[in-house]
Amino acid sequence: MGKRMFDIAGATLGLVLAGPLLLILAVAIKIESRGPVFFRGVRVGLHGHRFRIFKFRSMVADAEQSGPGITAAGDSRVTRLGRLLRRFKLDELPQLLNVLKGEMSLVGPRPEDPRYVAHYTAEQRRVLSVRPGITGAASVRYRHEEVLLRGTDWETVYLTVIMPDKLKIDLAYIEHWSFGSDLKVLAQTGAALYR
Repeated sequence: MGKRMFDIAGATLGLVLAGPLLLILAVAIKIESRGPVFFRGVRVGLHGHRFRIFKFRSMVADAEQSGPGITAAGDSRVTRLGRLLRRFKLDELPQLLNVLKGEMSLVGPRPEDPRYVAHYTAEQRRVLSVRPGITGAASVRYRHEEVLLRGTDWETVYLTVIMPDKLKIDLAYIEHWSFGSDLKVLAQTGAALYR
C-alpha cells in the first residue's frame, strides 16, 4: 500500500511538473510525421494481465506491424525526433498515466512484449508478481540496450543473453525490495540520463 501511495504521489507530481514539456513534445511529434502522438503497445503486467502502455511515438506510424517488438541498433523505423526522445528516455514520460491507472509502478521490472514473455521460464515468470515499472535496476544496467542488438542474429542475442540477465536482475530486485532500493534506482536513472 505504501508503494502504491508513493507511485500515485510521484506520478501526479511528475505530470504536473512535466506538463508543459509533454505538450511541446506532443506538438513536435505531430509536426514531424503522420500518425498518433502516443504508441499504445500491448505489454504484460501484474499477474500476467495485458495492458496498453503509453509512450510517445518515436517510430513511423504502424511500426509495430512492420517489424519486431524490440528496437535494434540502426532501426530505420525510428524517426529523427524519436532518436532524441529515446536518447533521453522522454518517450517514457507518458507512462506516468499507466502508473496512475495502477497498471505500472515508478520502479519495477520493465513490462515486456507478450511475444517475449512467452519465452519466460517458470522461475522468470516471478517478475510478473509485481507491477512493472517505468524504470528498474535492469533498465539502468541496460541503458543502451539497442547498441548491443546488432547484426542479423540480434533477436537470438536478446532471448539468450540480454533478456535472461535482465530477468535475473529484476528477480533480485523483487527479492530485496525496499523503499530505499526504489529511491536508489530513481537516483541511478536520473544520473544515467546524462551519461
